[in-house]
Amino acid sequence: MHEIEGFVEPAALAPSVKLTGIGKSFGAHRVLDDVSMDLFPGEVHVLAGENGAGKSTLIKILAGIHTDYDGMVMVGGKPTRFNNPHDASHSGISVIHQEMSLVESMSVAENIFLGHEPSRGPLLDRSQLTRRAFDLCAQLDLAFTAADLDRNVEEFSLAIKNRIEIAKALSLDARVIVMDEPTSALNSTEVERLFVLIESLRARGCAIVYISHKMEEIYRIADRITVLRDGRLVGTAPRAGCPQPVLLRWMIGRDLDGFAPPRAAPPESAVPALSVKDFTVPPSSPGRPPRVHKASFTVRAGEIVGLAGLQGSGASELLQGLFGAYGPVCEGTVSLAGNAACKPASPHDAIARGVALLTGDRKGTGLILDLSVQDNLTLAALPRLSDHGLVDKKRERNIAVKNVSDFGIRVHSIEQPVSALSGGNQQKVVLAKWMNTGPRVLLMEEPTRGIDIGAKHEIYEMINEWTARGVAILMLSTEMPEVLRLCDRILVMHRGEITAGFSRAEADPEKILAVAMGASTV
Repeated sequence: MHEIEGFVEPAALAPSVKLTGIGKSFGAHRVLDDVSMDLFPGEVHVLAGENGAGKSTLIKILAGIHTDYDGMVMVGGKPTRFNNPHDASHSGISVIHQEMSLVESMSVAENIFLGHEPSRGPLLDRSQLTRRAFDLCAQLDLAFTAADLDRNVEEFSLAIKNRIEIAKALSLDARVIVMDEPTSALNSTEVERLFVLIESLRARGCAIVYISHKMEEIYRIADRITVLRDGRLVGTAPRAGCPQPVLLRWMIGRDLDGFAPPRAAPPESAVPALSVKDFTVPPSSPGRPPRVHKASFTVRAGEIVGLAGLQGSGASELLQGLFGAYGPVCEGTVSLAGNAACKPASPHDAIARGVALLTGDRKGTGLILDLSVQDNLTLAALPRLSDHGLVDKKRERNIAVKNVSDFGIRVHSIEQPVSALSGGNQQKVVLAKWMNTGPRVLLMEEPTRGIDIGAKHEIYEMINEWTARGVAILMLSTEMPEVLRLCDRILVMHRGEITAGFSRAEADPEKILAVAMGASTV
């Protein structure tokens, strides 16, 4: 991995943006208090901190989303207060959120110039729109034809959408580009392309604010690192002056021993909790190969089995199929705790049999964002809380209060919308929701995606507790250190098939990647 070089020391430059004494409250709750931060041209500035540290609120102030705050924002040396995101973008500040702002049903070109379309009199100048969009995409190594620019954004991969967002920022002559967890759903090749693009933006004099919980990314691209904790500024330092132990201590206020708490693998004699034989998920459309083809394996009680594979390997589809998400069309058999083999007919059927699925998209499929924390916590277990169709409200509340305590979920009230929680706390809500169903088999997809190191450590401790109680876990993660250190065994998938299996002692990243890419089999 190469590191970005050539950054000019900030002292020799005037900041593109200067934030001074920023404070923000929601009611009586102070979420930011006296935060100051400078952003310099040609700098990659990593903003780090646990979920709930105040990063998102600070970025929303910079983006013109929150307009009621204390302190001062200076752009180009002039005091500025944005009234809305439109003001911020036209002042050269562009934010690429995890939930992208692209309109999926509109074309690439229309998205790039949305809100400031080139016109000829009262009419849209479509030829100029296409020409300027083509030029911007070419700068970002997007080899689009005119026909591609007319295609709807929904037809493209997440990695391409990421670049379209950046093209949109450049169309507004952005001097500051904020990237919030931009690699959370990208594969390794796409990540490499993004880093090359960041380097080119940096060379143009853009200030890049980069938010990530991935240590390898932080230390690869950061020029400087600023850390927030509990809404306050802990410190800012050059990358070389902020080694990983210091960064972790700044972020969480304590030292963490190791990546994940140690755990003992279950004995070979442990009973299989999940036995899968020749499990096949049919193709998404006629003429295509099956999404999963004849997968066979077992997961013992108290065991963690990892699934590894590149995007499109079929690992996610395997978890969905085992949870009954595709209905009874899947072939093969699934046995739970030695009971008679069956086919998972539906998620309702899977839950009733003791199977739960943590999906990889907590906001899209894991939570109902408009509902309260309590409603989300108890949603999957409502049959257990109901008598003749009526929910026992007192019992429901007691369970939610206990979940908040047991899972360390930071909330002001269990009645607040779950959308108001940080990513790490939302993830804990989803985990608690599924544990309320009393699963014997827990299927997990990206269990720690987009959450900070402290929350990861708490979730790893929970996983150890669950496996100690005999819960079997089948886990898909694209974070290799997580797979290698958590899992007792690792199954590698390639083009819908399980092509290799490793014990924890046998596995290493090179072997797994070679099998995942189809370069070798074991």
